[in-house]
Amino acid sequence: MFDRSLSRRGFLLTTGGAAGLLAGAGPVFAALAKPAAPVTLNIVDVAGNLALTQKAIDNYRKAKPEWVSKITFSKAPAPELPGKLKAQQDADRVDIDMVLTGTDVLSAGVDQKLWQELIPAHAGDLPKLQDVFLEPAWRMQALAQGQGVVVTYYPSGPLIEYAPERVKSVPKNAAELLAWAKANPKRFMYARPANSGPGRTFIMGLPHILGDKDPQDPINGWAKTWDYLRELGETIDNYPAGTTPTMKALGEGSCDMIATTTGWDINPRVLGVVPKSAEIFSLAGFKWVADAHYMCIPKGVKADKVAVLLDLMNHLLSPEQQAYTYDEGYFYPGPAVKGVTLKMAPADSQAAIAEYGRPIYEKLIAETPIELPLPADKLVQAFRRWDEEIGSRKGK
Repeated sequence: MFDRSLSRRGFLLTTGGAAGLLAGAGPVFAALAKPAAPVTLNIVDVAGNLALTQKAIDNYRKAKPEWVSKITFSKAPAPELPGKLKAQQDADRVDIDMVLTGTDVLSAGVDQKLWQELIPAHAGDLPKLQDVFLEPAWRMQALAQGQGVVVTYYPSGPLIEYAPERVKSVPKNAAELLAWAKANPKRFMYARPANSGPGRTFIMGLPHILGDKDPQDPINGWAKTWDYLRELGETIDNYPAGTTPTMKALGEGSCDMIATTTGWDINPRVLGVVPKSAEIFSLAGFKWVADAHYMCIPKGVKADKVAVLLDLMNHLLSPEQQAYTYDEGYFYPGPAVKGVTLKMAPADSQAAIAEYGRPIYEKLIAETPIELPLPADKLVQAFRRWDEEIGSRKGK
């Protein structure tokens, strides 16, 4: 669900000071049959997830040379992956073994029948997910309809980020945000929801904030939200095609306030795109709208590889490997399983979050309700209506 287009340093997490995060595979929840010979795996990321999991996946390769000889990683634009995968399956030449995805490609794959069933077909080969997952991650698991397994989770947003040196009166509720935007035209910005995690989280969060009829029905239940977005849109100059331009605009001073999430607040400040001094706030009535990344196995992947991929999933769901998902705050917090603390994370993750994280997040996560995002069909409806009624009025 996240667009990961910010440039960043290479993914070089060290294990210094991170007890237990060695190259070992960690606890294994299920006993799977070792392949007759080590296999090569091709993993495609359409969600920016490798920033969170690549080190842990590399740990698996090092720990299990008798299972896997080589792992190749590639990234693909989310909209392109389903068609590519379907063409490979139609030709009986599938060369993608695992897809790391957000809810968008997960749902497209479910709709187009691209994924192998994991649950209940392989439930015995995986940990008991309800027991190991954080409660909101377990609820996000239901969106996979048994065809994917959550690997990372975060409460997301919607949050508003601003430049405190330029914004002296911080809005407390949606009405005050609209009034501020009218008084400061072209100084508030969010990206096109279909291409932006913060953008879609913003529009999915507004029905809760505004007290709309049905936050899960963007066609018949968002009357207040659509009215609000239209009125807010009169103050907005353009809707960028992705999140990164909004971050750069805030950092460069061409806008003063943007929609954000926990990860998009922390990580761009770590990277220096947004000043460290930027602040955030939530609006009255705020509820978290959760987000997650999933591991999916396409249909057409052979049985010997499936066994290795299931073993890899067990590895990635171990607390030791989940600790890597703190990263530099990109999907903050990141872990989907219980009992994974920041103290377990690599030293540079701890340092980045200590310097750029916010103490308020722990309190907000503990005390604020966490809602599920729209299901796939409703999300498509929301995107289409936003494009037609809101985005079409401005340049994108």
